[in-house]
Amino acid sequence: MTADGTDSLDTPVLWLDEIRSDDIGSVGGKGASLGEMTAAGLPVPPGFVVTAGTYRAFIEETGIDEELFDAVEIDSDDSEALSGAEAKAEELILETEIPGSVREDILAAYDDLDDGEAFVAVRSSATAEDLPSASFAGQQETFLNITRDDLIERIKQCWASLFTQRAIYYRNEQGFDHDIVDIAVVVQRMVEADKSGVMFTSHPSTGKPKIIIEAAWGLGEAVVSGAVSPDNYVIDRETGETVETTVAD
Repeated sequence: MTADGTDSLDTPVLWLDEIRSDDIGSVGGKGASLGEMTAAGLPVPPGFVVTAGTYRAFIEETGIDEELFDAVEIDSDDSEALSGAEAKAEELILETEIPGSVREDILAAYDDLDDGEAFVAVRSSATAEDLPSASFAGQQETFLNITRDDLIERIKQCWASLFTQRAIYYRNEQGFDHDIVDIAVVVQRMVEADKSGVMFTSHPSTGKPKIIIEAAWGLGEAVVSGAVSPDNYVIDRETGETVETTVAD
Protein backbone atom coordinates (compact mmCIF):
# COMPACT_ATOMS: atom_id res chain seq x y z
CA MET A 1 0.00 0.00 0.00
CA THR A 2 1.45 3.38 -1.00
CA ALA A 3 1.34 6.63 0.96
CA ASP A 4 -1.78 7.74 -0.89
CA GLY A 5 -3.60 4.47 -0.16
CA THR A 6 -3.33 2.82 -3.59
CA ASP A 7 -2.19 -0.77 -4.04
CA SER A 8 1.48 -0.69 -5.05
CA LEU A 9 1.23 -4.20 -6.54
CA ASP A 10 -1.12 -2.93 -9.28
CA THR A 11 0.91 0.15 -10.19
CA PRO A 12 3.63 -0.07 -12.87
CA VAL A 13 5.22 3.20 -11.73
CA LEU A 14 5.37 4.82 -8.28
CA TRP A 15 6.72 8.31 -7.57
CA LEU A 16 9.19 8.66 -4.72
CA ASP A 17 6.77 10.82 -2.72
CA GLU A 18 4.25 7.93 -2.83
CA ILE A 19 6.67 5.39 -1.38
CA ARG A 20 7.33 4.37 2.23
CA SER A 21 9.45 1.70 3.89
CA ASP A 22 6.65 -0.88 3.86
CA ASP A 23 6.70 -0.77 0.04
CA ILE A 24 10.08 -2.54 -0.02
CA GLY A 25 8.60 -5.65 -1.63
CA SER A 26 7.45 -3.52 -4.55
CA VAL A 27 10.26 -0.98 -4.90
CA GLY A 28 13.28 -2.74 -3.35
CA GLY A 29 15.59 -1.46 -0.64
CA LYS A 30 16.95 1.50 -2.57
CA GLY A 31 13.50 2.70 -3.66
CA ALA A 32 12.04 2.36 -0.16
CA SER A 33 14.91 4.34 1.38
CA LEU A 34 14.56 7.13 -1.18
CA GLY A 35 10.83 7.27 -0.48
CA GLU A 36 11.41 7.63 3.27
CA MET A 37 14.01 10.37 2.73
CA THR A 38 11.65 12.22 0.40
CA ALA A 39 8.90 12.03 3.02
CA ALA A 40 11.32 13.37 5.65
CA GLY A 41 11.85 16.50 3.56
CA LEU A 42 15.45 15.78 2.61
CA PRO A 43 16.67 17.20 -0.74
CA VAL A 44 16.19 14.03 -2.80
CA PRO A 45 16.22 14.52 -6.59
CA PRO A 46 12.74 13.76 -7.96
CA GLY A 47 12.05 10.46 -9.61
CA PHE A 48 9.93 7.34 -9.81
CA VAL A 49 10.27 3.58 -9.49
CA VAL A 50 9.33 0.99 -12.09
CA THR A 51 8.02 -1.54 -9.62
CA ALA A 52 9.16 -5.10 -9.04
CA GLY A 53 5.64 -6.18 -9.98
CA THR A 54 6.20 -4.66 -13.41
CA TYR A 55 9.29 -6.84 -13.90
CA ARG A 56 7.37 -9.90 -12.69
CA ALA A 57 4.42 -9.16 -14.98
CA PHE A 58 6.83 -8.68 -17.90
CA ILE A 59 8.47 -12.10 -17.58
CA GLU A 60 5.19 -13.90 -16.86
CA GLU A 61 2.91 -12.22 -19.39
CA THR A 62 5.44 -12.58 -22.19
CA GLY A 63 5.93 -16.24 -21.26
CA ILE A 64 9.71 -16.16 -20.74
CA ASP A 65 9.65 -16.89 -17.01
CA GLU A 66 9.96 -20.69 -17.11
CA GLU A 67 12.76 -20.66 -19.69
CA LEU A 68 14.51 -17.89 -17.75
CA PHE A 69 14.51 -19.70 -14.42
CA ASP A 70 15.39 -23.03 -16.01
CA ALA A 71 18.42 -21.37 -17.62
CA VAL A 72 19.84 -20.14 -14.30
CA GLU A 73 19.32 -23.37 -12.32
CA ILE A 74 22.96 -24.42 -12.63
CA ASP A 75 25.99 -25.52 -10.64
CA SER A 76 27.67 -22.38 -9.27
CA ASP A 77 31.12 -24.00 -9.47
CA ASP A 78 30.90 -24.36 -13.25
CA SER A 79 32.18 -21.09 -14.72
CA GLU A 80 31.17 -22.07 -18.25
CA ALA A 81 27.63 -22.81 -17.08
CA LEU A 82 27.48 -19.47 -15.25
CA SER A 83 28.56 -17.63 -18.38
CA GLY A 84 25.98 -19.46 -20.47
CA ALA A 85 23.21 -18.78 -17.95
CA GLU A 86 23.97 -15.05 -17.92
CA ALA A 87 24.00 -14.90 -21.72
CA LYS A 88 20.70 -16.78 -22.02
CA ALA A 89 18.95 -14.63 -19.41
CA GLU A 90 20.18 -11.46 -21.08
CA GLU A 91 19.00 -12.68 -24.48
CA LEU A 92 15.53 -13.57 -23.18
CA ILE A 93 14.98 -10.24 -21.42
CA LEU A 94 16.57 -7.85 -23.91
CA GLU A 95 15.03 -9.44 -26.99
CA THR A 96 11.50 -9.58 -25.55
CA GLU A 97 9.32 -6.50 -26.09
CA ILE A 98 7.80 -4.74 -23.09
CA PRO A 99 3.98 -4.58 -23.45
CA GLY A 100 2.90 -1.29 -25.00
CA SER A 101 0.79 -0.13 -22.04
CA VAL A 102 3.71 -0.56 -19.64
CA ARG A 103 6.08 1.28 -21.99
CA GLU A 104 3.58 4.16 -22.21
CA ASP A 105 3.26 4.39 -18.42
CA ILE A 106 7.04 4.54 -17.98
CA LEU A 107 7.56 7.13 -20.70
CA ALA A 108 4.64 9.23 -19.42
CA ALA A 109 6.28 9.33 -15.98
CA TYR A 110 9.60 10.31 -17.56
CA ASP A 111 7.87 13.09 -19.53
CA ASP A 112 6.70 14.58 -16.23
CA LEU A 113 10.36 15.11 -15.22
CA ASP A 114 11.58 18.44 -16.66
CA ASP A 115 9.04 18.26 -19.51
CA GLY A 116 10.59 15.10 -20.89
CA GLU A 117 14.09 16.52 -21.27
CA ALA A 118 15.69 15.28 -18.06
CA PHE A 119 18.94 13.40 -17.83
CA VAL A 120 18.25 10.57 -15.39
CA ALA A 121 20.00 7.87 -13.41
CA VAL A 122 18.51 4.41 -13.97
CA ARG A 123 19.30 2.33 -10.89
CA SER A 124 18.49 -1.27 -10.03
CA SER A 125 16.71 -1.87 -6.72
CA ALA A 126 16.40 -5.59 -6.00
CA THR A 127 13.88 -6.80 -3.43
CA ALA A 128 16.61 -8.83 -1.66
CA GLU A 129 19.11 -6.00 -1.11
CA ASP A 130 20.62 -5.24 2.28
CA LEU A 131 19.07 -8.09 4.27
CA PRO A 132 20.39 -8.85 7.78
CA SER A 133 21.83 -12.18 6.62
CA ALA A 134 23.02 -11.18 3.13
CA SER A 135 23.72 -8.05 1.12
CA PHE A 136 22.93 -8.10 -2.59
CA ALA A 137 23.72 -4.41 -3.00
CA GLY A 138 25.97 -3.43 -5.89
CA GLN A 139 25.30 -6.60 -7.87
CA GLN A 140 22.91 -5.06 -10.37
CA GLU A 141 23.37 -2.32 -12.96
CA THR A 142 23.24 1.47 -12.74
CA PHE A 143 23.20 3.76 -15.79
CA LEU A 144 23.81 7.51 -15.64
CA ASN A 145 22.84 10.47 -17.85
CA ILE A 146 20.10 8.54 -19.68
CA THR A 147 17.49 10.29 -21.84
CA ARG A 148 14.09 9.24 -23.16
CA ASP A 149 15.43 7.46 -26.25
CA ASP A 150 17.40 4.92 -24.20
CA LEU A 151 15.24 4.68 -21.08
CA ILE A 152 13.29 1.50 -21.85
CA GLU A 153 16.41 -0.37 -22.99
CA ARG A 154 18.31 0.63 -19.84
CA ILE A 155 15.43 -0.55 -17.65
CA LYS A 156 15.53 -3.93 -19.39
CA GLN A 157 19.29 -4.05 -18.88
CA CYS A 158 18.71 -3.48 -15.14
CA TRP A 159 16.26 -6.39 -15.16
CA ALA A 160 18.76 -8.58 -17.00
CA SER A 161 21.46 -7.70 -14.46
CA LEU A 162 19.52 -9.73 -11.91
CA PHE A 163 21.11 -12.71 -13.68
CA THR A 164 24.77 -11.79 -14.01
CA GLN A 165 27.24 -14.56 -13.18
CA ARG A 166 28.03 -12.84 -9.88
CA ALA A 167 24.36 -12.52 -8.90
CA ILE A 168 23.53 -16.12 -9.83
CA TYR A 169 26.54 -17.42 -7.90
CA TYR A 170 25.79 -15.31 -4.82
CA ARG A 171 22.13 -16.33 -4.64
CA ASN A 172 23.12 -19.98 -4.95
CA GLU A 173 25.67 -19.59 -2.15
CA GLN A 174 23.13 -17.82 0.08
CA GLY A 175 20.38 -20.35 -0.62
CA PHE A 176 18.00 -17.94 -2.35
CA ASP A 177 15.78 -19.34 -5.10
CA HIS A 178 16.16 -17.33 -8.30
CA ASP A 179 12.43 -17.24 -8.95
CA ILE A 180 11.53 -15.45 -5.71
CA VAL A 181 13.85 -12.44 -6.12
CA ASP A 182 12.36 -9.54 -8.08
CA ILE A 183 13.85 -6.25 -9.21
CA ALA A 184 12.54 -2.70 -9.31
CA VAL A 185 14.22 0.17 -11.15
CA VAL A 186 14.66 3.70 -9.79
CA VAL A 187 14.57 6.46 -12.42
CA GLN A 188 15.84 9.68 -10.83
CA ARG A 189 16.83 13.08 -12.16
CA MET A 190 20.60 13.53 -12.38
CA VAL A 191 22.39 16.16 -10.32
CA GLU A 192 25.31 18.00 -11.88
CA ALA A 193 27.92 17.22 -9.26
CA ASP A 194 31.16 19.12 -8.77
CA LYS A 195 32.00 16.66 -6.02
CA SER A 196 30.17 13.81 -4.32
CA GLY A 197 30.62 10.87 -2.03
CA VAL A 198 29.34 8.58 0.69
CA MET A 199 28.82 9.26 4.41
CA PHE A 200 28.73 6.62 7.17
CA THR A 201 27.28 7.71 10.51
CA SER A 202 29.27 4.98 12.26
CA HIS A 203 32.63 3.57 11.26
CA PRO A 204 31.81 0.90 8.65
CA SER A 205 34.47 -1.51 9.92
CA THR A 206 34.56 -0.99 13.69
CA GLY A 207 31.13 0.47 14.41
CA LYS A 208 32.71 3.27 16.46
CA PRO A 209 30.65 6.48 16.78
CA LYS A 210 32.55 8.42 14.14
CA ILE A 211 31.32 9.93 10.89
CA ILE A 212 33.30 8.73 7.89
CA ILE A 213 33.03 10.63 4.59
CA GLU A 214 34.60 9.36 1.36
CA ALA A 215 34.41 11.81 -1.53
CA ALA A 216 35.87 12.64 -4.92
CA TRP A 217 35.43 15.11 -7.77
CA GLY A 218 32.51 14.47 -10.11
CA LEU A 219 29.74 11.90 -9.85
CA GLY A 220 29.45 9.61 -6.85
CA GLU A 221 29.29 6.49 -8.99
CA ALA A 222 33.08 6.60 -9.33
CA VAL A 223 33.37 6.37 -5.53
CA VAL A 224 30.86 3.57 -4.91
CA SER A 225 32.12 1.50 -7.86
CA GLY A 226 35.74 1.75 -6.73
CA ALA A 227 36.82 3.46 -9.97
CA VAL A 228 38.69 6.14 -7.98
CA SER A 229 40.47 6.31 -4.63
CA PRO A 230 38.41 8.86 -2.70
CA ASP A 231 39.48 11.42 -0.14
CA ASN A 232 38.67 10.26 3.39
CA TYR A 233 37.44 12.41 6.28
CA VAL A 234 36.84 11.31 9.88
CA ILE A 235 34.43 13.55 11.78
CA ASP A 236 33.77 13.62 15.53
CA ARG A 237 30.07 12.85 15.80
CA GLU A 238 29.58 14.92 18.96
CA THR A 239 31.46 18.10 18.02
CA GLY A 240 31.32 17.99 14.22
CA GLU A 241 35.07 18.62 14.06
CA THR A 242 37.24 16.98 11.42
CA VAL A 243 39.74 14.80 13.29
CA GLU A 244 41.50 13.16 10.33
CA THR A 245 41.84 13.95 6.62
CA THR A 246 43.42 11.76 3.95
CA VAL A 247 43.61 13.25 0.45
CA ALA A 248 44.04 10.68 -2.31
CA ASP A 249 46.25 11.09 -5.36
